[in-house]
Amino acid sequence: MKRGVPIDAVKFNQSAWDKMAAAGDKYYHGMTPEQIEKARNSEFRIRVTPTRPVPDQWLAPIKGSSVLCLAGGGGQQGPLLAAAGAKVTVFDLSEIQLQRDLEIAKRENLPLATAQGDMRDLSCFENEKFDLIISPCATCFCPTVEEIWTESFRVLKPGGSLIVGFINPVYYIFDAAKLDRGKFEVRHQIPYCDFDLPEETRQKLLGPDRPLEFGHSLEDLIGLQLKAGFELTGFYEDGWGDNDKLSSMINVFIGTKATKPKS
Repeated sequence: MKRGVPIDAVKFNQSAWDKMAAAGDKYYHGMTPEQIEKARNSEFRIRVTPTRPVPDQWLAPIKGSSVLCLAGGGGQQGPLLAAAGAKVTVFDLSEIQLQRDLEIAKRENLPLATAQGDMRDLSCFENEKFDLIISPCATCFCPTVEEIWTESFRVLKPGGSLIVGFINPVYYIFDAAKLDRGKFEVRHQIPYCDFDLPEETRQKLLGPDRPLEFGHSLEDLIGLQLKAGFELTGFYEDGWGDNDKLSSMINVFIGTKATKPKS
């Protein structure tokens, strides 16, 4: 980052997520009773990127496994996995997001725990607690990612896996205002930070309440998983959908499965 972040990005994003969740944004609708009932019968799909489901073989076996939904609040992945028989803990920065999970768990009589915090600090969990960690796209809201990988590795059991979605850094090199109009003008360097935008541009594009975003390099997003000790065991790409112009040229989301060696 060229200028760094002059405010506490974690606290800012916590407030922003609470506001967005409370406003009922389309991405914060929890699972319906019908979806939960299907999950009880093993009929469910999990997404960590916008449109493409995680391959079924990445998730097996779910029943009886201990799962951490990392930065996964909002009443989506957590309740589905709990209904499918997993022992689920949902960890998120936003209290309102976690309330969604608890509301659905109460409504559907699901055993589900929650914990609030920064996804880079999982010190509330002991070593080797989870069989599986699932994290939808959230690394773009963290100033750094290395701690996410090292903490995930620590709390996973040997043989356990981390399934995570993230944004390809190519997305952040373009002028955002022009990209929204379907014009591809390369403007930014990677790593990217919203605070590298001129003040007037930032306020016009983002406003006062949208979460701050960070574009991390592929070396950080994938290479640092390997440095943490993981073995990369799965990979796929995805796009925004909805006729997104850039996604029609290149997939801008990546899903990975990384496994902690058994010995």
